[in-house]
Amino acid sequence: MTGSMLISIVMATLVAGTPLAYAALGELVAEESGVLNLGIEGMMLAGAVTGFIAASATNSVWIGVAAGMMAGAALAAVFAVVAITLLASQVAAGLALAIFGTGLSSLLGKGYTGTSLVLEPSSVAAVVNQIPIVGPLLTQLHPLVYLSWLLFAGVNYFLYKTKAGLILRAVGESPASAHAIGYPVIRIRYLATIFGGAMSGVAGAYLATVYTPLWTEGMTAGRGWIALALVVFGTWRPARVLFGAYLFGGVTTAQLFAQGAGIPLPPELMSSLPYIATIVVLVLITRSRTLVRMNAPAALGQSFHAYA
Repeated sequence: MTGSMLISIVMATLVAGTPLAYAALGELVAEESGVLNLGIEGMMLAGAVTGFIAASATNSVWIGVAAGMMAGAALAAVFAVVAITLLASQVAAGLALAIFGTGLSSLLGKGYTGTSLVLEPSSVAAVVNQIPIVGPLLTQLHPLVYLSWLLFAGVNYFLYKTKAGLILRAVGESPASAHAIGYPVIRIRYLATIFGGAMSGVAGAYLATVYTPLWTEGMTAGRGWIALALVVFGTWRPARVLFGAYLFGGVTTAQLFAQGAGIPLPPELMSSLPYIATIVVLVLITRSRTLVRMNAPAALGQSFHAYA
């Protein structure tokens, strides 16, 4: 393998892992508050179609990303009302959200199917290109990739270095105890859930405007479920979650390069590799029940009502 090919694989891995990083880190924050939202796939698709439509209308990726973020946050808010306020099963509400978001994206994107998006190159690239040695390499990455690194740093700092992060984790461990000492459990869970939805929306908008700048139905191709699995894979730790995002991004990239190299394997098998890897890793991780119990929020998926 030549050095240029290795660099290409690394760059492609970072690009492919970015939507997983956004969605998984957002879900991590939500789960740390004790809320299990299985609707990531639906929120990503809603963010993708909304971001694509907005970017097409304004010729701006950033407006598209902002629109996708708001769409994801809006669906997460609906989920929060159903699961947190109305005390419905979080699992059932999340599955319903995934189905609803998928159907909504198909409806909204019906007139855009197969339409590609042509945008001007990012102005940030010219600035980044001036950085010695690594500049020409970094210009191959969209600024949203850099922002995912800032998101990781921010989530890690928030959860483990701030009082607010400690309170959030306390709510996820024992909402009754947190409520007893005066913390607004419902409000905290709402904010964490909406943040997770917003990041899923960004992930979807990234897919539709940067990764593959066109709209097709179901374009997330199960990435929302992989992002959900990454939180377990990373045992609720931001650094491990980010590593997992790039690991699965690397698997996706590897199968594309393998197909391009003419490796004599069925293309269907190659395309299924990321999902096979997800299943294998989850089986290996969950075999250690002690590891999962030590890191998973104790009240994950449990409803809470603050009785007067």
